[in-house]
Amino acid sequence: MNFSKQICVLVLMAMLFVSLTVVAEEETEEVYALEEVVVTARKREQLSFEVPLSVSTIRGDKSDTLRSSGLDLRFLSNRTPSLQMESSYGRVFPRFYIRGLGNTDFDLNASQPVSVLYDGVVLENTMLKGFPAFDLNRIEVLRGPQGTLFGRNTPAGVVKFESARPTETSEGYVRVSYGRFSSVNVEGAVSGPLVPSVLSARLSLLRQERGDWIDNARTTEENILGGHRDLAGRLQLLWTPTPKLEAWLKLHARDLDGTSRLFRANILASGEGGLVEDFTHDSISHDGRNEQTMRSGGLAAEVRYDIGNFQLVSLTGLERLTTFSRGDIDGGYGAAFLPSSGPGVIPFPSETASGIPLLSQFSQEVRLMSTGENRLAYQFGLYYFREFVEMEDFNYDTLGEGVQDGLVRQEQTATARAAFASMTLQVLDDLELGAGIRLSDDAKDYTAWRDEAPAVTEAGTLGPIHQNPQDTVWSGDLSLRYEVTPNVQTYLRAARGFRAPSIQGRLLFGNEVTVADTETIFSFEGGTKLRLWEQRLHMNLAAFNYLMQDQQLTAVGGEANFNRLVNADSTVGRGAEAELIFLPITSLEMSAGLSYNQTRIDDLNLAVQGCGAPCEVLDPPASAEGTFSIDGNSLPQAPTWIADVTLRYMLDLPAGFRLVAATDWAYRSRVHYFLYDSVEFSDDWLLEGGLRFACQLPDGNTEIALIGRNILNDTSPTGGIDFNNLTGYVNEPRFWSLELVRRF
Repeated sequence: MNFSKQICVLVLMAMLFVSLTVVAEEETEEVYALEEVVVTARKREQLSFEVPLSVSTIRGDKSDTLRSSGLDLRFLSNRTPSLQMESSYGRVFPRFYIRGLGNTDFDLNASQPVSVLYDGVVLENTMLKGFPAFDLNRIEVLRGPQGTLFGRNTPAGVVKFESARPTETSEGYVRVSYGRFSSVNVEGAVSGPLVPSVLSARLSLLRQERGDWIDNARTTEENILGGHRDLAGRLQLLWTPTPKLEAWLKLHARDLDGTSRLFRANILASGEGGLVEDFTHDSISHDGRNEQTMRSGGLAAEVRYDIGNFQLVSLTGLERLTTFSRGDIDGGYGAAFLPSSGPGVIPFPSETASGIPLLSQFSQEVRLMSTGENRLAYQFGLYYFREFVEMEDFNYDTLGEGVQDGLVRQEQTATARAAFASMTLQVLDDLELGAGIRLSDDAKDYTAWRDEAPAVTEAGTLGPIHQNPQDTVWSGDLSLRYEVTPNVQTYLRAARGFRAPSIQGRLLFGNEVTVADTETIFSFEGGTKLRLWEQRLHMNLAAFNYLMQDQQLTAVGGEANFNRLVNADSTVGRGAEAELIFLPITSLEMSAGLSYNQTRIDDLNLAVQGCGAPCEVLDPPASAEGTFSIDGNSLPQAPTWIADVTLRYMLDLPAGFRLVAATDWAYRSRVHYFLYDSVEFSDDWLLEGGLRFACQLPDGNTEIALIGRNILNDTSPTGGIDFNNLTGYVNEPRFWSLELVRRF
């Protein structure tokens, strides 16, 4: 066990000892019950306790603390069981993995098996999925196939962000912090009635800013990279002219300008794995440009109208986006055939960019729901989705002063139509049956052109290349929920989901557009939810097993430096998840999560190219030269173990002051980055911890806090580039800040 692990164990043991001591000393204190969270996992408000699937919520103080560093959505990674995240684009393009299922593809047209919804509207393109999280009511993580109610591209699960809604009373808050790297985070909201009992509004704003803090040793420029300025806003209106009618409108926008992902040449230790000994966070050696911009905006509108014992719901969403990211992909400078290059061996320079000049997404859902306390509850719905996106990929001659020498254009129109039905029947007082089915039709019209070919691409210009995949697929679920006692529920759930056909057109260095067929998943899950000790202990347990057929996988990079889509015959996964929240006394709250996930690719004939960099591949060679069999491999970015722990303690002080101390820890076990497994392109473990010490003033509405994130400064690689050298990228460094919160 290394020094960092020893320190971590000692800190956790000390906190546990203090917690138990406090419990012993205050066991006579009046204890309050934990609140049961209301979720919309089945598109109607229900207590989480009564939902027959594995669902987690992040909200309140925990959400505020995790977001306090100004990190993008990756603050969620490893913070609930079976949820892992990473990105090779920096603050945009987050890639979600649930129960080992995700997609490592960095193409702008990549689809993901984890769907992201913001206020009920699906954000399909991965660039849209990165909209900042702020002024939220809660975050819900739904594990397992969610094809009945949430449709296409949800075989792994759904992550739902629910905004805090307009209120009928005036309220608001401001949260301001300043920290390391000249970081400034400002978040605030104001809410209240415009016309009492008829019209209310809520305005929410976010500004996240960090100064450049990374030196470029190649150019000797100091503090030249690493910064960003990220602005986001949301305006909501809630109109309730009659008790039967409710109309909600949301306008939102984002403006990002900053640093793209920083790739670092030869930071992965050859033959050993992990980072080289002389790695440093605050210095790189680049000879290419780095930049990133994003502009996005949209609206959502939901209308609910009560018709007798039914409610008619209409949800409309519109999203638009433009973005551009450019980076020094080889992570170093020069080339091996030149007098000067480094760090380490740089076989050849690589500098590329990707952009979306225009993305437009429209979605419309209409559903009819039963209301009231009846034994039979049901809903029927129709869904329509249309997306048009233009994409561009660029190559630059770094040695020729960064002149553009490659251009690929792609256009795609995607449409999806679906009809669905879902019901729950209270068969007995203690037994509930649930069932649902959805029929989806998905089609894509895709065209690609290579207008300008890099010098290394022998075929020259290409196109137009057309692809038109289409499929009609059913998905559904069946569940049983049994109330053992009023405080113990157990359930069984079977579900089928799918991901629509995907298209990959990385034509800068290849001549082929690849298409992956529809993937389907059948999952079986069982669980128990307990509410014990007078609602002071909440515990959720689940075990699952799934079989995925024709899983869409992306063979990224490799010696040929070309991405292609493939379908694996089958993939199996199994595991277990546990979560608990414990309130031993009023002033102390503990929460913890643990998951075990085992995944395996089953395809005797599936082989991919190994790394172009000098790495040690652990898989057996396949029949074709330079390829390796991945039969039996676990999925990339799929840790076996994920664990998180949070402790929060409140201490009343004289004169009405209060001290609030909190700590949180997240751990994941070994991951490998690509379909093949290698010594270098993997990471053994990651452990990140945070602290927050806050003083609440006597007015109860003002708080001053000292915050630390990644306090042990665990520095670990989180991904790599494998076609050139041992290039990698790493997690965020240690961060501290001082925060002021004012509620009114």
